[in-house]
Amino acid sequence: MISAGGQSGTPARTRRVGHMGAAHLAPANTLEAFDAALAAGVDMIEFDVLSERVDGMGPLFLAHDYEALRASARVPLELALQHLSGPEFGDVEFDVDLKLPGYGLRVISALMDAGLLHRTLLSTTFHEELRTIRAQSPGVRLGWSVPRVRRDYTKHALTFLPAVALLQVARRALPRRAAAAIGTGRVDAIMAHWRLVTPALLRAVRGSCGQLYVWTVDEPSIIEKLLSMSVDGIITNDPRLFRASQPTVA
Repeated sequence: MISAGGQSGTPARTRRVGHMGAAHLAPANTLEAFDAALAAGVDMIEFDVLSERVDGMGPLFLAHDYEALRASARVPLELALQHLSGPEFGDVEFDVDLKLPGYGLRVISALMDAGLLHRTLLSTTFHEELRTIRAQSPGVRLGWSVPRVRRDYTKHALTFLPAVALLQVARRALPRRAAAAIGTGRVDAIMAHWRLVTPALLRAVRGSCGQLYVWTVDEPSIIEKLLSMSVDGIITNDPRLFRASQPTVA
């Protein structure tokens, strides 16, 4: 069962989270990526769920966006959950990222049928979806993902400077917004891009008895910094990067 950090504000251990399974080790959001993440020793596997149609209707598949859904073999959500229900994944938690609003309750139903809901955190950038899920399934753990972007614009030369400028503005406002979202019961965790993470944000989240997960971190030096802060989870495309820090996270 996923549980929040205690009143002291310190998690028992920073969770090692594989992004889209382990996207640098196998094709993203596939059974092979899940197996690679498990072999790398993750505590949690993050994967994306997308509906076939943009209105949230139709079958549910594992995909980050519609370009990925068209370009790769489709992995149905039910098949993925069947795989993750195997005994070898018995100690692994899950972060299911809802890429669009409108189908979160169907994902919850599928997780319940697979017996995995108690080990799952549902995350999304969409406030309306978070509100719907909280109203209909109040016991489900929810994470608010920030900022809402289709890709990491800091990784491209043409968009780097404006993206960083916008992130600086967001950094100042996020601690207050995060504390309000957790304190009022709307969410249980904040899923923040690593450039948004500050001591002030961590204090705000912990002060509200919430959790802070950080995405997507593929630089060892940044992983080390986040481990020293004792954030609740670090999401990476290559979970092997945690091995150098094993004494810290074990």
